[in-house]
Amino acid sequence: MAVEPLRYEKLAGELAGMISGGILSHGERLPSVRRLAQERRLSVSTVVQALRQLEERGLVEARPQSGYFVRPAPVVRSEPQTRSTPDAPMPVDISQRLVHVLQAGARPDVAPLSAALPANSLLPIAALHRLYAGVARRHPHLLEVDSHVNMDQPALVRQLVRRSLAWGGPLAPEEFIITNSCTEALNLCLRAVTKPGDTVAVESPGYYLMLQLLETLGLKALEIPCDPRTGMSVEALELASRNGGIAACLLVANGSNPLGSLMPDDKKRRLAALTAARGIPVIEDDIYGDLHFSDERPWPLKAFDTAGNVMLCASFSKCLSPSLRIGFVASGRYRQAVALQKTITSGGTNPLTQMVLAEYLESGAMERHLRGLRRSYRHQVEAMQAAVSRYFPASTRIAQPQGGYVLWVELPEHIDTTQLHGRALREKLSYVPGALFSASGMYRNCLRLNCGNPHTPEIDDAVRRLGLLFGGAK
Repeated sequence: MAVEPLRYEKLAGELAGMISGGILSHGERLPSVRRLAQERRLSVSTVVQALRQLEERGLVEARPQSGYFVRPAPVVRSEPQTRSTPDAPMPVDISQRLVHVLQAGARPDVAPLSAALPANSLLPIAALHRLYAGVARRHPHLLEVDSHVNMDQPALVRQLVRRSLAWGGPLAPEEFIITNSCTEALNLCLRAVTKPGDTVAVESPGYYLMLQLLETLGLKALEIPCDPRTGMSVEALELASRNGGIAACLLVANGSNPLGSLMPDDKKRRLAALTAARGIPVIEDDIYGDLHFSDERPWPLKAFDTAGNVMLCASFSKCLSPSLRIGFVASGRYRQAVALQKTITSGGTNPLTQMVLAEYLESGAMERHLRGLRRSYRHQVEAMQAAVSRYFPASTRIAQPQGGYVLWVELPEHIDTTQLHGRALREKLSYVPGALFSASGMYRNCLRLNCGNPHTPEIDDAVRRLGLLFGGAK
């Protein structure tokens, strides 16, 4: 005698059948829990159990304050390929072009697909406002602090040490230096270990802001090829550094920008050992580490460093608010040199904001917020992948990010995204051309799209119009 399925299993099976049959389409919102309970004469807990089973099967996803949605259709396009990079270091010259692209893309009448900024609706702005008011009232002395002597608020350093338990730590409190953003942290580290004319190994494609920092400091970039899934090639770095000549290595091991790649632990371990053995300081940007799509937070490269050779940089701009302008560096054995650069360039970081962030982290709100934020970013990336797959030319290759909220797209070889950028702006569309992610001007048929905003019909239409510009289907 067959065993009758439990009520929640029966409901889950019926909904799964509607999804596979196309009755419930990808991205469509399911009826509310209360409505399903009323219409099917089931308890709310039974309906929730059914939906959780569908969630575990990858058929639906829960969105905060919105309900359950059918997950977007999987993207079946090929991924971008690893490319060969120049053997010689290159001077960097991208600043003026980059500023033009970002300023034009920030116009209110242009679709927000260029700068990697999150939507305000996803951030805990109201909670931060309340904390600012409370901290200013309780700690009026913070505006009286000598910023060139007492630069780091102990309360924030304590919270960072606690958070470092999830990074393979804990890290020592004295390693931390609080900075004005992750950008300043990277800049301070470069100043501490290089001099004008030096060569720095960078990812290719690599984050344009890193290239801009090299340009302003008079440094050369040696592009190291990256696998779209696993990041910088350790083998290529080993070959490039055999005869010395590399003053530092600058990379994003977790959720790289623009590929969204995630370096496996064994690769991180080999890279950390290689650079330490050859005396190459490593500057690691881990700003996307908390925005992973995996079940567990990936450890940074810093976790595999046994020589104090890795300087770990990050900030809270991608998960709390870009306006906080709070970053940090865990500086390893370079602490004294980095602190000196901080003292002579900008002094201390706003103590009021440091205390606001410390109290937010101490409250426990951060982890709850991050869980919802990761779900939102993952959904937005998947929705953008699906839209690009629908609207861009058939031979387009699409990255499969494992964290963050940017998407790298490789178009057919004959398309030059730099040349087409002006036309896109005239049609109130934006993106970052691929050539800005390379010191040598590679990736001219590529572009990066921002997925930091909910995928609204307006965003979808902007992607459709971009696809038409690149020769995609109408």
